[in-house]
Amino acid sequence: MSEETLEISYDQVEKEREKYLLVDTRDKVTIEYGMIPGAISVPEPDLKERAEELKGEKIPVLYCTRGLFSQEGAQMLREKGIPALSLKGGYTGWLFEQMQKDMSNKEDSDLSEEEALEQRRKDIELSIRKKFHKQLFSRFARGINDYELVKPGDKIAVCISGGKDSMLMAKLFQELKRHNKFPFELVFLVMDPGYNEANRAIIEHNAKLLGIPITVFETEIFDAVYNIEKSPCYLCARMRRGYLYSKAKELGCNKIALGHHYDDVIETILMGMLYGAQVQTMMPKLHSTNFEGMQLIRPMYLIREADIKHWRDYNDLHFIQCACKFTDTCTTCRTDGTSVSKRMEIKNLIAELKKVNPHVESNIFRSVENVNLHTVIAYKKDGVKHSFLEGYDD
Repeated sequence: MSEETLEISYDQVEKEREKYLLVDTRDKVTIEYGMIPGAISVPEPDLKERAEELKGEKIPVLYCTRGLFSQEGAQMLREKGIPALSLKGGYTGWLFEQMQKDMSNKEDSDLSEEEALEQRRKDIELSIRKKFHKQLFSRFARGINDYELVKPGDKIAVCISGGKDSMLMAKLFQELKRHNKFPFELVFLVMDPGYNEANRAIIEHNAKLLGIPITVFETEIFDAVYNIEKSPCYLCARMRRGYLYSKAKELGCNKIALGHHYDDVIETILMGMLYGAQVQTMMPKLHSTNFEGMQLIRPMYLIREADIKHWRDYNDLHFIQCACKFTDTCTTCRTDGTSVSKRMEIKNLIAELKKVNPHVESNIFRSVENVNLHTVIAYKKDGVKHSFLEGYDD
């Protein structure tokens, strides 16, 4: 343990678990992607207010994404007389350690590494075919059929960021391919925009575990947006999309697939209304305006996020949320009035509304399918605004 940084390794915590209390200081959106088992959630902005809760027999060990802000939090608590520590490497460091231990354990087992991975992979695939068939694969197939997302002869770049959604999407595409009702091709595309070593290794490990033959290509997007003060994440997302389209087209693909799900859709609808003063939705497919002949598809469109998490936890899988190497220092990734907190506000709003009306989520989703133009004051089509007055006296 370092006296200067107040850091402690997870191995030290694990050896004397009864002595320590793990405290996840990341925001509520981020922890939905996974927490260290046994940890409690106290978001960083609430640490000072909830400091009294952390006074007790156990020593609080704070962690954030990579162990930067948790050191500041630990220091603040120490000034209040609480002997807090910071987990070295944060959540990402813990993931990396778990990956290494997982491989070490396999070496100690009766099975070879490849045999152990193959058995685990089969169990994960079986869970998709059996336990989660209705919640995951059936809705995946229904979305593809309802919105005509996959057609004979397609070559689809399945874009993998390393999170739970895109990794599951890759497995569902493999399952769809297994049925193979008509010919289509898949390329599992991973863009490395400048990941740190741990994040890159975690993505590659999970791809190997899940049996996803990824194609990785590198860019320098993180370096390009590093000094951008205003909306760096927005610029990063646009650049990522452009690079993905470009690489997919280079590989002969005509479509790219992204892992947005049902909850993303309904949250986007409400965010557009409440923060953007517009009625719009996240479309299940789009023609690219900059890459002729290319389309974007969202085959997870009808899958609920809760079911994705259930599948992940059932199979004891651990994924990264944001692989950005600046996550702990990028203000747009934190709960301070930026896009992450706005989406969290919407999540909380929907959860509260659901307590009164259990059908609120499906109603939000269906609202953009049932737009009555005779009751709309104005609407836009192809960039042109049309008013109800145009045909009012006809």
